[in-house]
Amino acid sequence: MPETSINTADAATISPATVIGPDGRARCAWVGDTADVQHYHDDEWGVPVRGDRALFERIALEGFQSGLSWLAILRRRDGFRSAFAGFDPAAVAQFGDADVSRLLDDDAIIRNRRKIEATVANARALVAWQAEQTHALDALVWSFAPEPSERQRPRTLADVPTHTEASRALAATLKSRGFRFVGPTTMYALMQATGVVDDHVAGCWRADD
Repeated sequence: MPETSINTADAATISPATVIGPDGRARCAWVGDTADVQHYHDDEWGVPVRGDRALFERIALEGFQSGLSWLAILRRRDGFRSAFAGFDPAAVAQFGDADVSRLLDDDAIIRNRRKIEATVANARALVAWQAEQTHALDALVWSFAPEPSERQRPRTLADVPTHTEASRALAATLKSRGFRFVGPTTMYALMQATGVVDDHVAGCWRADD
């Protein structure tokens, strides 16, 4: 789940796992009371994301989020999309030293050299992979989706793992392909965000059971 501060001072807690928002809906407690994060939780987090380009974008954003709050990424998402050519892997793969320097001066994004260079390297790795296999990234990420019978709805935030055997395997495969900033914890956050796993807690209005 995104690393975001939880402030329940203005929201009634109905269980260790959920908080009531201003609209009366119960949400996963990590959402807190920030409107941007609430909208992300309601509209995007856990919604299935398909396609190499969309997943490349999510990997990049999860990598930039490492060590920061998810809110910092949400509020710069338009800046990231503009800076990285709409996360078109073929376009980003062509970025060179001048582009890295340009991005380091772009205050619309997180200006971290290692993360910028990792995004370019990941684009190049993905383009090379796609030359061997179409929809390569999509196929890999979704190969780790659990069977419905294996899914267990978390009841508390403590039940939500930070990484799993599946996320470790996904991270290892991506690293073998030349991807960077794709550790097991980051890849589990990706799996949660893109709907590969459903970690909306019991009692959240987005939980489907």
